Amino acid sequence: MMKPAVVLLSGGLDSATTLAIARREGFACHAMSFDYGQRHGAELQAARRVAQALGAVEHKTVHIGLDAIGGSALTDLSIAVPDHPQNGIPVTYVPARNTVFLSFALGWAEVLGALDIFIGVNAVDYSGYPDCRPEFIRAFERLANLATKAGVEGGRFRIHTPLIDLSKADVIRTGTALGVDYAQTVSCYAADADGRACGVCDSCRLRRQGFEQAGLADPTRYRP
Repeated sequence: MMKPAVVLLSGGLDSATTLAIARREGFACHAMSFDYGQRHGAELQAARRVAQALGAVEHKTVHIGLDAIGGSALTDLSIAVPDHPQNGIPVTYVPARNTVFLSFALGWAEVLGALDIFIGVNAVDYSGYPDCRPEFIRAFERLANLATKAGVEGGRFRIHTPLIDLSKADVIRTGTALGVDYAQTVSCYAADADGRACGVCDSCRLRRQGFEQAGLADPTRYRP
């Protein structure tokens, strides 16, 4: 039998690649997405497409209201999404987002009897988010094994970060080799209702550079 795993799936390039890697490693993948009050729902539509295309056992969307606290250009419409790179931690950082997401994934993993959680964080081509660093992942893994019934009773949770040391180009090459259709994904922070990308936000910039450096055509649909 395939071991169950929870895979965090945003609908973007990195999470789609992570799901493909988890499938390659033989896991029965339970994909989890979040409607957290983000600027647009196009990424959630993309997550549904990706989960089906890449053979997730099931796909669950959890509704949480991070827009209730705001503090990010992704959850507060009064804060503009930057159209140029920023120094330090950018305004697109969502306070405690990966901590919240991993907590939900951990809870679902306990219910499923799974000890493996996959998340597509990356410490090379990333936007300066503190919750994408290896130190954070190691700390959360320790927490997972201290704060759960499964951990106390002898289970050993593992947080998998298969993209942590890859450049965006390497992520794209890996996913392409595994059959990921990146045209189905949405990475843009300010995508429109049809999932078309703005082309100027930090996420769009890193994605475009990744395809250029990988020597592959960029399938992203951009707004005029």
